Amino acid sequence: MLFSSAVTAIALLAAQASAHGAVTSYEIDGVKYPGYEGFAPSTSPKTIQRQWPDYNPTMTVTDKKVMCNGGTKADLSAKVAAGGKVKAIWKQWTHAQGPVMVWMYKCAGDFTSCDGSGKKWFKIDQKGMTAPPLSGTAWGTNDVLKNLQWTSTVPKSLAPGNYLIRHELLALHQANTPQFYAECAQLEVTGSGTAQPSGDYLANIPGYAPQSDPGITVDTYMSKAETYTCPGPKVWTG
Repeated sequence: MLFSSAVTAIALLAAQASAHGAVTSYEIDGVKYPGYEGFAPSTSPKTIQRQWPDYNPTMTVTDKKVMCNGGTKADLSAKVAAGGKVKAIWKQWTHAQGPVMVWMYKCAGDFTSCDGSGKKWFKIDQKGMTAPPLSGTAWGTNDVLKNLQWTSTVPKSLAPGNYLIRHELLALHQANTPQFYAECAQLEVTGSGTAQPSGDYLANIPGYAPQSDPGITVDTYMSKAETYTCPGPKVWTG
C-alpha cells in the first residue's frame, strides 16, 4: 500500500510538471542559443537566458517572480540587428487558451546592473484571441501548443543598446486562476535606429495591469464575451 501511494504521488508530480513549460532555447537572426533547462546552474551550459528556479507558474501579476520567472542574471548575451527576428522555443506546452505577449526593456548600462525595475517595459508583439468562442483554440498560446515556438521582430527603428526580452504566456484555462509563465533573455541590439517608446507604451513589471483586469480574470468557459483584450499597454512597433 505504501509503495502504491508513493507511485501515485510521483505520477501526480509528473503530471503537474508536464502541464507547465518554459522557453528552453532561442534562434536569433538565424543563430541558435541554448536556454536554461535545469535546476543546477553550476553544471548547466552558459546561456543568454536568465536562469529561473522552476517551471511553476506565477499566479499574480504583482508577484516579483512574474518579471523573468525569478531569473536575475545570465552569463551571455546575443546580438540582434534592429529589424531582426527572435524565435523562442519551448520543449513542452499544454494550454490552448491565453495570450502570448513579448516585451523588451532597455538597460541603462551593462547587464549585471540591469534589474528590470521602473516603468520601462514595452511590448513588441502579442496575440490574444482572434475569433470566438473564448473556450476555443483561436489563441496565441494555442499557436505555441501546436508549434512550440514563437517568432517576433525587433522594431527596425529601435535605438541600439542592451535589452532584456521577455516572452510571456498567460494561461487562462482555469476560471479566475490565471497562470503567468515568463522568461527573459539578454540581447544586444545593433543598428542605426534612434526610436524609443513613449510613456503610453511603457509599464512596470511586476504590476503591468491590475489583477482584476478583464484580460487576466476572464472565465474562458463561462463568459459570453466575443472579444478579448490583452492586459497591459499596446504593442509598440517603432
